[in-house]
Amino acid sequence: MVNDSAKIISRSEWGAKNSKRPLQSFTVNPPSYVIVHHSATPSCVTKDKCTTVLQALQNFHMDNREWNDIGYNFLVCEDGNVYEGRGWGKIGAHALRYNSNSIGICIVGDYVSTSPNDSALAALKTLIQEGVAKGHIKRDYKLLGHGQVGATECPGGALYNEIKTWKQWSPTP
Repeated sequence: MVNDSAKIISRSEWGAKNSKRPLQSFTVNPPSYVIVHHSATPSCVTKDKCTTVLQALQNFHMDNREWNDIGYNFLVCEDGNVYEGRGWGKIGAHALRYNSNSIGICIVGDYVSTSPNDSALAALKTLIQEGVAKGHIKRDYKLLGHGQVGATECPGGALYNEIKTWKQWSPTP
């Protein structure tokens, strides 16, 4: 069962650093795609642990990859919370050629052989439904796994097989 609204933990609540530069807004809003990722890191089931994982992920994106900020619009953890990345209306750095027309949502964990828990999947579904209802995602959006638009195993085979069963999943971008 999907909750009525997503519990979104703000950037300040999880201790996000400021972006290096102001983030660009979508020129065409709402975007047409939702692209699902996994972090390929350990998962987390408490807010304290998740905060630590997200801070490390943001540091990796900003320091190692030299991006302006964490690459995703939102991150979902197995504690059932949604964590604000770049947020609604901002161009991410998560799927080359699709960043300017997609919301990138990463489920924290490695989902090659196991699926995210029910709390994470419910939070993902709720976030997407809320995004559509509030006009942040196009009503007839296409749901994709990252590997459909880039040469990667992301979001992991188990998570990809899960989202393929969802109504808005599209076999082609």
